[in-house]
Amino acid sequence: MPKIAEIEDTPNPNAVKFTLLEPLTWGITHAYENAEQAENDALASALFAIEHVSNVFYVDKWLTVTQDGGADWKELVRLIAVPLRAAPAAAAQSAAAVFAARAVIADLSPEDQARLEVISELLDARISPALQADGGDLTVVGLERNYLSVHYQGACGSCPSSLSGTLQAITNLVRTIEADIEVIAV
Repeated sequence: MPKIAEIEDTPNPNAVKFTLLEPLTWGITHAYENAEQAENDALASALFAIEHVSNVFYVDKWLTVTQDGGADWKELVRLIAVPLRAAPAAAAQSAAAVFAARAVIADLSPEDQARLEVISELLDARISPALQADGGDLTVVGLERNYLSVHYQGACGSCPSSLSGTLQAITNLVRTIEADIEVIAV
């Protein structure tokens, strides 16, 4: 049963980040944009059952909840805390479950897989820590020719700056590796 260490505002006014004392996962990201996507996740389903919750994102010792803008955060935080405190800690997860949850982009040539690994390492080192500090992250969902597709998660998913300044910063960083690549948010 994770205890809440801190509740923080994010740059997205419709998202709040909960920092926990115990991890919910061991490196496995859980990102849901609606209740249907979360139907097999007890914690996310319980959070979506709360009126106004529109996005749930969690990994390790933090969780970000986004609302639709129609709720008072003070009241919503109290409601979110109940299922969050009741969730099992990551210690209950097996190593097999962690391994099975690793995402892979299928159908890439060996050359494109090598390109993707270099790009992903750069994003993991330079971009993800800043996004995670703000209650979000991104995942690479595709690489086709000179187009890299990324998907924002958590607070970043509906943050106005993620589609402008942040996307441009990601593009500029990736272009230090491949000068003609285009980064697209999907």
